[in-house]
Amino acid sequence: MSTRLARILTTIFVLAVVLLPIYWLVSTSLKPNREITQEGTLYPHVPTLDNYVRLFTEKQFGSYLTNSLVVTFFSVAIALVVGAMGAYAIVRFRLPFAMEGKVGLFLLTLRIIPPVVILIPVYLLMLSLGLLDTWLGLIATYTAFNVTFCVWMMESFFREIPVDLEEAAMVDGDSRFGAFRRITLPLAAPGLAATAIFAVLVTFNEFLFALALTATPRAMTMPRGTATLIGRIDTDWASMAAAGVIGALPIVFFALLVQRHLVRGLTMGAVK
Repeated sequence: MSTRLARILTTIFVLAVVLLPIYWLVSTSLKPNREITQEGTLYPHVPTLDNYVRLFTEKQFGSYLTNSLVVTFFSVAIALVVGAMGAYAIVRFRLPFAMEGKVGLFLLTLRIIPPVVILIPVYLLMLSLGLLDTWLGLIATYTAFNVTFCVWMMESFFREIPVDLEEAAMVDGDSRFGAFRRITLPLAAPGLAATAIFAVLVTFNEFLFALALTATPRAMTMPRGTATLIGRIDTDWASMAAAGVIGALPIVFFALLVQRHLVRGLTMGAVK
């Protein structure tokens, strides 16, 4: 077998592995439930958009999607602001007990703790604060998780930016915060984009805390709402597939929007 033929076969195999689940999801979303469960066809014989219409007219999917977008936007935005300032403080200021190199690792350790370990304490805290089944409860929970991740990511990006640039700005009369906002933050934009993408992916797809902290469509996120399509007797597979297609669109759109910064961000900082 020639090298060229081997490359072609390898490319076809990789594309098949990557694209087959996407094809199957889209194809299933265009089939009636009977064709999915009884006939098992490879493609929709009579494509229909009824599954998408039913999601928004009968399943309250619009509320689930809105909740996910609002909760993800605010939790990631707050986490990025707080995380960027925290990472900057770690990098630029002397911390007591020489903790500069340990804070990031400590925060990362908090982030990698299995969520189920702290699920009950978080649930009881939200219960005592009256924040169960609310946007604010989910935003506070996701922000707490994302801040640790953002600090750990942004710390490495800020270390790549020479401190001389900030000092030059301050010599010209700028304040410390002004130098951070006008000099350091724009240079760290690729890192912010890379951090935002990872935080958005984790938050938008989170299911465990959404399952525990929400109970009605007014606060259920998309993964939690999609799970309601699984019934005790029957499962609406077609609607679930349609929900998967629609749910993937915001992530794809966001990735395309920031892909230029993401490529630059992946070449520097913590991901390098």
